[in-house]
Amino acid sequence: MFPSLETKLQRFEELELQLQDPEVTSDVDRMIAIQKEYGGLKTVAEKVREFHELEENLGAAKEMLDEESDPETKEYAEAELKELQQQREAMAEELEDLATAGDSITRGGLMMEIRAGTGGEEAALFARDLFEMYQRYCETKGWKFEISEVTSSDMGGFKEVVVNIAGEGAFHQLQFESGGHRVQRVPETETQGRVHTSAATVAVMPEASEVEVELKPDDLQVDTMRAGGPGGQKVNKTESAVRITHLPTGLAVKIQDEKSQHKNRAKAMAELRNRILDLKQREAANERADQRRTLIGSGDRSDRIRTYNFPQNRLTDHRIGLTIHKLDQIILGNMEELVDGLLEFDRQERLKGVKS
Repeated sequence: MFPSLETKLQRFEELELQLQDPEVTSDVDRMIAIQKEYGGLKTVAEKVREFHELEENLGAAKEMLDEESDPETKEYAEAELKELQQQREAMAEELEDLATAGDSITRGGLMMEIRAGTGGEEAALFARDLFEMYQRYCETKGWKFEISEVTSSDMGGFKEVVVNIAGEGAFHQLQFESGGHRVQRVPETETQGRVHTSAATVAVMPEASEVEVELKPDDLQVDTMRAGGPGGQKVNKTESAVRITHLPTGLAVKIQDEKSQHKNRAKAMAELRNRILDLKQREAANERADQRRTLIGSGDRSDRIRTYNFPQNRLTDHRIGLTIHKLDQIILGNMEELVDGLLEFDRQERLKGVKS
């Protein structure tokens, strides 16, 4: 019924077999990579299998009805057939949702980068507010939320913070947060009570596997250095900090939060894969943009996607024209209405693409 879902089920079954292969289970890195992909596909695979089973039961019920002559038994078979048909209709809708969600539904992990934009110290404080909003939302979902890099401002805001988020449906739910976020409020630094406008940017990048992004040694420039500390304090005397530059794209990642150079290198490689995959996906989205309206924007930082108006307790998402007068609740992590609105809009746009 949905070829894309059948392909995912087929891949899931291939991974099931690989997880029983001693050659795979003895290779820890390969095992971890397969388990991640397997976990991402599990929800879809189980639903497709359930649908197949339901269709088999439906076929058996039709046969039973055709062959039955006893009026009482025939009535029972008709009731069972009707119930199965209703179940099939409901499940077909669920599968349609999974199919129109695309590959995002099977991705669990993501990397999120939040940066202060125009507005000085107030922009850094707003970046911290966004960070805390996403952190609380992730807590309600039971997702793992881990800071990878952070640069603080003088008043405790964030000039930049990078976090890794992992959990079932995490990327699917948060994929549309990329872009420019504008805030209108009276800053903590304002003595006259005037409303100021400042901004922060958010970038959401899917977690990339080694299969999706292969990093060839010849394409990498690896530099090691001493990790610096705040104000010259806690400076690491060994060269544990690592910066890796991907020469073909010019993308560079520096990690220094671990004491071990080996751990910093592994983190930097993972982050670099995420950034390269994000770059590839954005280039592909730009190519598709001329053919049909994709998502709700390009995901580029220059796109102003949302305004947070604190005096009026109002949040507006400009891409879909959604306004919610519950900003006080959303900033506390109650993002369900906002996230659901974005996902439903994208679902309808994808359906248009399928039908056209």
